[in-house]
Amino acid sequence: MPNLITRLGLDALLRTDHIGRYTLQCSLATVVVLTLLVALDAVTQTVLIAALGASTFIAFAVPRSLVSSPRCMIGGYLAGIISGALMSTLNMAFEFSDIVLAHVSLIVFAALATGLAMFLMVVTRTEHPPAAALALGLVLNHWTPLTLLVVIGGVIALSICKRLVLPILLDLL
Repeated sequence: MPNLITRLGLDALLRTDHIGRYTLQCSLATVVVLTLLVALDAVTQTVLIAALGASTFIAFAVPRSLVSSPRCMIGGYLAGIISGALMSTLNMAFEFSDIVLAHVSLIVFAALATGLAMFLMVVTRTEHPPAAALALGLVLNHWTPLTLLVVIGGVIALSICKRLVLPILLDLL
């Protein structure tokens, strides 16, 4: 395989020096996501649960980075939930009969949720980028309190799984 990669000129593009490690950690991440999706029955809230996919990448690709720490992952998701739920609730409080105004309101509150999530994460030192996506998703999509429990339960479970296998994980980036 290395000869084929070299002959095709892909050796500069592909990192094959630790292919076994990449395979192991990506496989572990796949198993964790599969388990979370089955356990959380996340199929009905795919847009909101999608942030967990990005968090899984961070947790298993750069497990020793600050953004993959339990503090940042769980704290960031709490900031995202607070800001997204708040801005979603405020948006629903405004009832516009004009569809254009309703759409503009949705866009404004979605942007506010993202900015507020970022602000809360920065001031609490719980920066976790996928949590800003969650805040945005909470405004743009229908959710219930159960959705919020599923999301926070998922990120807690992801943090626990990462912590259990951390001794065998390397930073891949």
